[in-house]
Amino acid sequence: MKPVGKDERRVVNIANATFKPWQLEDGSVDESQTLVQLNSSKPDGVGFHIFRMAPGTTTTAHRHTGDEEFYIIEGDLTDNDGTEYRPGDLIYMKEGTEHNSTTKNGCTMVVYIEQAEVSV
Repeated sequence: MKPVGKDERRVVNIANATFKPWQLEDGSVDESQTLVQLNSSKPDGVGFHIFRMAPGTTTTAHRHTGDEEFYIIEGDLTDNDGTEYRPGDLIYMKEGTEHNSTTKNGCTMVVYIEQAEVSV
């Protein structure tokens, strides 16, 4: 078996990772939403990434153009329909789903999303 080369593996521990601000559709950034994404061949927020929301943050209402799956590592998250998520919850949102989410105390989650979302 061939050894894994330096340029073939990236390792980051989220305890000391540098999180990037979330870029909005208009090109501005939202410092209350941040992410770590290791695969730079995909746009930010597409594929597998860690996403953080600061306390009091609400995401932009959006439609999923592909399926989304996420796992709550820590904190709280509430969808616009009142559904509450807590640490340990694993969530699947089907393509075409429209929603936005808010957090009272902040939230860190692992996200896998197939394609970029669009605002509604």
